[in-house]
Amino acid sequence: MSPVLVGRAREQTREMTPSVRTATDTGLVPFITLREGEEAAPDNLIILSSPSGLRLYYADEDPRDRDLHGVLMARCSFTMDRHKMPTGRPQWKLMHPHRQMMTMQAMRCQICAEPARTPLGFVFLAGPGTIDPEQAPTLTNQPPVCAQHAVPAARLCPHLAGHPMVFIARSAPLYGVQGALYGYGESGVQVVAQPDEPLPYGHPNLPTFLASQIVRRLGSFRVTGIDDLERELKHAA
Repeated sequence: MSPVLVGRAREQTREMTPSVRTATDTGLVPFITLREGEEAAPDNLIILSSPSGLRLYYADEDPRDRDLHGVLMARCSFTMDRHKMPTGRPQWKLMHPHRQMMTMQAMRCQICAEPARTPLGFVFLAGPGTIDPEQAPTLTNQPPVCAQHAVPAARLCPHLAGHPMVFIARSAPLYGVQGALYGYGESGVQVVAQPDEPLPYGHPNLPTFLASQIVRRLGSFRVTGIDDLERELKHAA
């Protein structure tokens, strides 16, 4: 499971990313993981006036460039094989912005892109000690995992080190976005701030924000271990 990719906009391949499994000869590769050759695009961002104030756009924007709340998303190229599957060496520490957005918004498995709901609820994995379940709000930029791939992902993904935190959530509403704030500078339209924390939907800075990841808030949830999750999933099957 890969942390954030914050980059300049990239002219993405204008194809809808398919729902596919991405196990490769090198092991289980999450669908959302950035691949070698997938790069952020040259800058073609503009800021225009709108009735509500300044707003960030792509010069050649289309509706797929924005999330469900109308926030502009970072573009990234795709490398896919003839079966429309992500291909290339995994860049384990990075997520593909479009694939992360697609799986997070639709609550699909970050490994295979199939529906992620399990008999227990939605399962979210996090690296050891990366989320404090006592701190509110409890946020994650990691899309959920399905019953089939929760345990294999936990044991094979380098980011999880074989000992993930396992969150089983009954609700996980959309919260906001991570990314960079744009404005005018010496170079024209440029990054002026990169907030450490996600901006919640409704934040006044979102009109000139370029998002790289969608964030959800874990609502009703419990924390368990991977061995307990495996037993519970087998019992519920």
